[in-house]
Amino acid sequence: MKKESTKTINDLVYYGNIKIVQDKNYFNFSLDSILLPNFALLTPNTKKIMDLCSGNLPIPLVLSTKTSAEIYAVELQKEIYDLALETLKINNLESKIKLYNENAKNMINMFETDTFDLITCNPPYFKKEKDSIINENMVKSIARHEIEIKLEDIITISRKLLKNGGSLCMVHRTDRLIEIIELMKKNNIEPKRIRFIYPKKNSESNLILIDGRKNGKSGLKILPPLFVHNEDGTYTEEVLKMFGSDRNESKKL
Repeated sequence: MKKESTKTINDLVYYGNIKIVQDKNYFNFSLDSILLPNFALLTPNTKKIMDLCSGNLPIPLVLSTKTSAEIYAVELQKEIYDLALETLKINNLESKIKLYNENAKNMINMFETDTFDLITCNPPYFKKEKDSIINENMVKSIARHEIEIKLEDIITISRKLLKNGGSLCMVHRTDRLIEIIELMKKNNIEPKRIRFIYPKKNSESNLILIDGRKNGKSGLKILPPLFVHNEDGTYTEEVLKMFGSDRNESKKL
């Protein structure tokens, strides 16, 4: 009996005609992966970008609509890498986004130090501890928990691969902010911008966006809060604009 396919080809919200290949057995790209590339600062001097822990490529895809820079992406899990590769092909983006099926930790052996102007990362959020509840689906578990790569690895890799003055931009859980700042400063990456993300007004922040600059001068800016939902559950106008839309409508991620 032929096994039913679980793959789907979806719109990348409102970003032109860009499609993204997903598999319901693993996970769909999340709002986090739309917020991060909209937070990253892109300038005419941004020539090379590396996205670590790329999943099925939502962050590189959004970045490709905003910059002419060379974009590199790395995804460890073969199942997700294959989805990402198919995504590149159907969007004819193989020449703009270079994809590697590797552990992100191996990137320090594949590129010279001081190579990238910007590194982006939506990493696994949760530490793997004795009492951690790990999903039986290892593809999901590796994406969510620090099984194959840890927060400290991400920041160490970035220190080596970023050019002097280059930026590391991450989305992460708010409850790990102090740890992130300490690791950045330990690795000569100076936190420069932080934005707290709230599910809605009058709620606690659950996520943060943070931008650190390699060998940057001290001076941290706390940006205005980002509220994701209105009281009625629809996306706020600011989030809709990040989807590539000015329309007052909502798509669920």
